[in-house]
Amino acid sequence: MQSSIVIRGARQNNLKGLDLDIPLNRITVITGVSGSGKSSLAFDTLYAEGQRRYVETFSPYARQFMDRMDRPRVDTIVGVPPAIAIDRKDPVRTSRSSVGTMTELTDYVKLLFARQGVLHCDGCGQPVQPDSPERIWQAMLGQYGGQRLVLTFPYSVADDAAAVRKELLRLGYDRVWGGESVQDLNALADDAMVGTLNMVADRLVLGADQRQRVIDSLESAQRIGGGQVDAWPAGGARHSFSDRLHCPRCDITYTPPLPNLFSFNSPLGACDTCRGFGRVIEMDLDLIIPDPGLSLNQGAIKPWGGAADKRFEYRDLRDFCRRAGIPMDKPFKALSAKQRRAVIEGNDDYYGIRGFFKWLEGRTYKMHVRVFLSRYRSYDLCPECHGARFKPEALRFRIAERTIAAVYALNVDQA
Repeated sequence: MQSSIVIRGARQNNLKGLDLDIPLNRITVITGVSGSGKSSLAFDTLYAEGQRRYVETFSPYARQFMDRMDRPRVDTIVGVPPAIAIDRKDPVRTSRSSVGTMTELTDYVKLLFARQGVLHCDGCGQPVQPDSPERIWQAMLGQYGGQRLVLTFPYSVADDAAAVRKELLRLGYDRVWGGESVQDLNALADDAMVGTLNMVADRLVLGADQRQRVIDSLESAQRIGGGQVDAWPAGGARHSFSDRLHCPRCDITYTPPLPNLFSFNSPLGACDTCRGFGRVIEMDLDLIIPDPGLSLNQGAIKPWGGAADKRFEYRDLRDFCRRAGIPMDKPFKALSAKQRRAVIEGNDDYYGIRGFFKWLEGRTYKMHVRVFLSRYRSYDLCPECHGARFKPEALRFRIAERTIAAVYALNVDQA
């Protein structure tokens, strides 16, 4: 078995008849000064030959659509496998960047979740998967084999019951399941038909020899019943199935996912609150009130200063405290919880600390405002997604009982 790649007489570009053995199944680093031939060996010789041989295995028709590389100037290369090359580049790094995005592995993960992720219902938490006739048959045979079973499909009647009755009879359905017994469609009064009818698709004792009959009945029932079919075992509760992303237990219909739903770099999948960063920038009270042992007069609220600073924010605070009966000579931490909350949150006639910083947020086009805000803000975990970075819709889907956020939270080895 070949244990290494054997290169003899490599003369590509500035290589001068290089002979080299590169061991397989190991990481080999090519290093040297600029112009020594590192790229000529790695890309123009080794990769070019591996890619060329791989492309040659395709048919002439397929090769016309593929990039072809020239044969490198080398006497012989033995043991080279099909090759891929990842060019060195300086990617743009953002706060969203991770090992997955830098290596573009997240592109494959989002496709995996879009195709193989199992939806879990918001209402009951149970898996929601499209039920094909074959899947329904297998489920029913395992649970109700040997039992008498009634198969029905829902059919909505809003008005004109006579026309609905005529249409159902034309399709060959003349029996209605009343929950305990079968009723004749012709015997129902028009006003008794308004609503949802459980039309009988089939009645049988379920056995392995009934497969084709059940499959045919299920296909017809789902086609007419909007994808939904119900199984009623004798003396048991109804079991509902749907060929769509529909939870029959909670009667909730879901939209099939697109790949970008599983990307925190896409508006389709990123949390609306943190925009896919997992964190939000909020005012930090520990920075705004660094020493709660100071009174408001002494400048407990650092960005507003105290009596000696004569800032307009302090004057507004003083006027508010007089109206609200809040003492300004007591340490801030000695104020009651209600008084502290009034200073922080404000009210209808006073903006408070939170209103002040919210007002500044609308003026971040000014450099000095951005600098000022940076002194009193901190990054906090997003209160909406709790750091997951995805919308709730993306977190409904799981693979091996893990959401995509749980997969991304793993370290590289675990993932």
